[in-house]
Amino acid sequence: MSGRIYIIGAGFAGQTLAAEIRKKAVFGEVAAFLDDDNGKTGRKIDGVPVLGPIQDVARLLGVQAGDEAVIAIPSASREYLKTVYAILKSAGFQKVRILPSVSQIIEGDAHFIQTRSIDPQDLLGRTPVTVHLKESLAYLRDKRVLITGAGGSIGSELCRQLLSGGAARLYLFGHGENSIYQIDKELRLLQEEGVGEKASIVPIIGDLKDAAYMDYLLSQLKADVVFHTAAYKHVPLMEENPVAAIENNLFGTKHLVDAARAHSVKRFVHITTDKAVEPVSVYGVSKYLCERLVLEEARESGADGAALNFMVVRFGNVLGSRGSVLPVFEKQIAQGGPVTVTHPDMRRWFMTIPEACSLVLKAGGVGKNGDLYLLDMGEPVYIRDLAEQLIRFYGFEPHKDIAIDYVGLRAGERLDEKLWSDAETPVPTEHSRIVRLERNAPPAEPDLHSLMERLAPICRFDPAHPSLYRNGGKLRAALADAVPGYDYSP
Repeated sequence: MSGRIYIIGAGFAGQTLAAEIRKKAVFGEVAAFLDDDNGKTGRKIDGVPVLGPIQDVARLLGVQAGDEAVIAIPSASREYLKTVYAILKSAGFQKVRILPSVSQIIEGDAHFIQTRSIDPQDLLGRTPVTVHLKESLAYLRDKRVLITGAGGSIGSELCRQLLSGGAARLYLFGHGENSIYQIDKELRLLQEEGVGEKASIVPIIGDLKDAAYMDYLLSQLKADVVFHTAAYKHVPLMEENPVAAIENNLFGTKHLVDAARAHSVKRFVHITTDKAVEPVSVYGVSKYLCERLVLEEARESGADGAALNFMVVRFGNVLGSRGSVLPVFEKQIAQGGPVTVTHPDMRRWFMTIPEACSLVLKAGGVGKNGDLYLLDMGEPVYIRDLAEQLIRFYGFEPHKDIAIDYVGLRAGERLDEKLWSDAETPVPTEHSRIVRLERNAPPAEPDLHSLMERLAPICRFDPAHPSLYRNGGKLRAALADAVPGYDYSP
């Protein structure tokens, strides 16, 4: 990196970044702070001038090709970030980085390695809630924590935030070697640069579908807490591969739950989705059945008097996750369009990945055995509005520079998702962004044991029933018989 660095925000985070840049002398030279606080402008902090208001001074800086702006205001609202970003781009900054608004930065030291190029998810959606992460993670201190799907969007962010939790070990479990390699490498680099605490990081390659291996693994790891994020998640793809969805999501979760109980995992947090509510897709059905599986295990554990806590945390879409609309739209915009939206009336609930993960970690600490929690998703967003905002982020005008084409709903999709079913009632908890879902008069629920017996020879070859193996029609029929509201017509 060369050129001058302008730090936006002269508060604690900005000052910490400036001190680190000056100490290491490899990132560049801090030319000035830019700030809108009249109490700070006109002063110098450790020899660095504080200039402002940002709107007035940015255009006077004479920005050159190698100059860079770093926004270091972790608590800034989305609207304020949009305004500052527009000012910086107008001033000529080609490089704009941001210190993400995650809770451990608000509470502790900020590090330059945590900054990254600003992207649309920083400017779209609502302002994330502040979760006092160090306080929330107290229950994980000196514990061994297993994260399944650790290389995925949610799993990897959980790992980053868990660095601040004081855990003794972080087990990074996944079946994709590249994604596990990447998050393992990233976490070690963060630790080298002083981020978080010195938890031992253990990458593990494996497959949830292997029951014997999962039992062996948990017998060796002695994990205290499990965050289960691993799942096949792509709705249309799972409609094309229904057996794989059930085999991985349902049977994989069953193997993990059985192993967790057998080897005395104290806390099991299962991550689920709004698509599990009155599901219409195979993916949604698989996650609905996983919810029921974990909650049934909780009831059995409670009845046995075991000191185990099995809970479920449900939320909607997250901005920027792999397979979400955001990266798809970005590629389409980079190619000149068109941006493809399924339907003008399609809406989804969105939150950022860091906010979702902070709330999951909070829920994991306050949650009780057998409870189903829902993260407050705010108001649903029209996908067409998201597409238009993203097009403008990249400097184009929707419908003029970049076309938007409506291509129709795909298999397994619906216009709106529900966050809870008619059989569930949201009840407030001590945290404003986490609610508990209570079951009303018990609805008709599938007999999981019988259903899984019926599904087993479809997912795993049984010489006694060779014609059932990988039979998607038989699988869908079995699901339709067991899951209320799910329809299958051959």
